[in-house]
Amino acid sequence: MFDTHVNLHGEAFAEDLEDVLARARSGGVDRFIAICDRYDNFPAVRAIAEAHADIWCSVGVHPHHAKDFTDLTAETLIAEAAHPKVVAIGETGLDYHYGYSPEADQVRSLREHITAARETGLPVILHTRDADPAVAAILEEEYARGAFQPLLHCYTGGADLCQRALALGSFVSVSGILSFKSAKDVRAVIADVPLDRLILETDCPYLAPVPMRGRRNEPAYLVHVAEALATLKETDVETIKRVTSDNAVRLFAKVAA
Repeated sequence: MFDTHVNLHGEAFAEDLEDVLARARSGGVDRFIAICDRYDNFPAVRAIAEAHADIWCSVGVHPHHAKDFTDLTAETLIAEAAHPKVVAIGETGLDYHYGYSPEADQVRSLREHITAARETGLPVILHTRDADPAVAAILEEEYARGAFQPLLHCYTGGADLCQRALALGSFVSVSGILSFKSAKDVRAVIADVPLDRLILETDCPYLAPVPMRGRRNEPAYLVHVAEALATLKETDVETIKRVTSDNAVRLFAKVAA
């Protein structure tokens, strides 16, 4: 399996990261992408990737922190993406639910990330919350300027954004939320996403799937995300593991380069 979104550089795994990774590998996870949330955390994220042959990373700024990096440019992201371990841009996007950064700062940052994705050919990892119409409009406007590869990460948005992104060639990533009893709307949206566009993630240490709810999430729990998707798609878990891993390698092409 390929855990396409892990947050390994924070305090949650400071004491036992190697044990966490060992459990994941024993459970069948053989590739990981460590995600950059703040540009000033990128050295730490990159160091984790450099230290492990089966871990790659992204470079970017989460929309929550857009206000802290208003001078971040596509050129800076492009330069960092030249590193052999950097396989994606982001995560970026729009989060109008919490509003930790002004909307204008989030939009500017998102456009810089998209420009970097377009120029590098790397996928752009997108977070969206309570901003579906704005994200859809920006994706379509930017795509008209030149193609790039979107990824809707940990997707919990509506069907309209999902289908509009799919029309642009987007992939869609599912997390442990898919297994939550309360996530009927999420399952309804994901049910209409073709299996060849779906990938798996834990988004650890957050969002532990059933039956691990209430615990610190970790990559070893990815199998439960696979189980939830298998149930939704009415297929077997081994098929989900194989297809989503193949999809992830296709999406993050630099991993196989």
